[in-house]
Amino acid sequence: MATEISSESHKILAISTLAYALTFAAWTMNGVLVTYLANQGIFEWDSIQTGWLIGLPVFTGALFRFPAGILTDKFGGKTMFIALMLISAVFFYSLSFATGFTSFALISLGCGLTGASFAIGVGYVSAFYPSNWQGRALGILGAGTGGAALTTLIAPYLLNVLTDEGLNPEGWRELPKIYAYVLLVTTALFAVFGKSKTVVKESKSLASILAPIKHGKVWRLGLYYFLVFGCYVALAQWLVPYFMNVYGVTLVMAGFLASAFSLPTALTRIVGGIMSDKHGAKKVVLFAFQATILLSALLMIPKMDIYTPGKGITSTVSGPVELVSETEIQVSGRSFSLRPQELAQERIDNPTGIAKYFPAKYSWNESVVEQGDNVGQKDLLARGVTLISFQADMWVFAAFAILLGAIWGAGMSGVFKYIPDYFPNEVGSVGGMVAFIGAMGGFICPILFGYLLKWTGLWSSSWFLILLLAIASLWILNNISYSYIPKESKEEV
Repeated sequence: MATEISSESHKILAISTLAYALTFAAWTMNGVLVTYLANQGIFEWDSIQTGWLIGLPVFTGALFRFPAGILTDKFGGKTMFIALMLISAVFFYSLSFATGFTSFALISLGCGLTGASFAIGVGYVSAFYPSNWQGRALGILGAGTGGAALTTLIAPYLLNVLTDEGLNPEGWRELPKIYAYVLLVTTALFAVFGKSKTVVKESKSLASILAPIKHGKVWRLGLYYFLVFGCYVALAQWLVPYFMNVYGVTLVMAGFLASAFSLPTALTRIVGGIMSDKHGAKKVVLFAFQATILLSALLMIPKMDIYTPGKGITSTVSGPVELVSETEIQVSGRSFSLRPQELAQERIDNPTGIAKYFPAKYSWNESVVEQGDNVGQKDLLARGVTLISFQADMWVFAAFAILLGAIWGAGMSGVFKYIPDYFPNEVGSVGGMVAFIGAMGGFICPILFGYLLKWTGLWSSSWFLILLLAIASLWILNNISYSYIPKESKEEV
């Protein structure tokens, strides 16, 4: 382990952060590409298949994080980064030849190897910094999650250009090739500017490496990371089809809004690390869970129009109906005023004030009699109709989602702050296990989002799942104590 900081240390940190950002961007490419292919009808994929295709690369990245960390300790970060990016480039180039769901899914698994880059970066960067600087260095490395914003911001524009605004739909096949070329260029930069360095460690058996998983707190930390990191990765991709289908925006605008969700997280990971050092990991994680419950509960309310019977109008006299209009019914010379639908419709089409942001009620009457009918006293002349409308303003929705993503960034750092405090001699293996469980959230959640959408017909059902995860995590953090707590520790996980 390094004992001093040099210009070489910062150079390694810079090239590693660049590589992590670009591989993270590649890792989340399917969110944009699959959405485009499905919406354009190039492939007939339903919401469940879309969820699987978005999640499969994340699964591979999660699966290989743990072994990638072990191999980095043995072969060094430079070798592992170069190998990872070269192999991944081959898969991305091959994706351009996919012809259907099966081939796209299988090749996407290989593309997902890029998701293991964080485990490589942690081992590589740590070797060049002393312990009192590793937190900051790894926080800067973690800012590479902003690569998701690069994809959601740039990939939609590239697809429009490559397909000539949809006139040449097969032009999409050039996009994965571009990602392959970027990975190859980054590999070349690593070959030139990277430096081989490994940390000599005592050889451990597989049993000793896996020993920490027997501690319940590892799995609890994994659950916390499943929420703040896994759901972040899932939404960074899922928000693209979400905005397109719920708000009818273009792919480019949906990508812009999704990138706005992803980008702040890169910065708040650093802030979260500083706050965890200053105030303790538990306060940061606790705040992240509480904020998630509040914001997901608000975001869960769907854009909707609910029609229900309202207050009707009954006759106070008997006799013939002499006049029926949109605003009035006359019976035996007596006039009964109606609330016309036109006035309500004007307010529905052009909501103002509080109605733009909160549920609003609109009511009108519809005649159930015709001119010439004979009615008795207390007979119904016009039924009432009430519409409860919630437009779920896109900009308010986006603001809440962006705020949640930023808070999750701090929560990610808070979760990882726990690890050296509780497992000082097992940071690598525990960190790898927690990172694996968290990354699995990025794989599982898009699939569950797809099933929830199919079962409920509501895009906002994804927020209900996030709400349940946050409630469970908060309850565990506040109510479950542990037997395996170091004496010097003052916090509970």
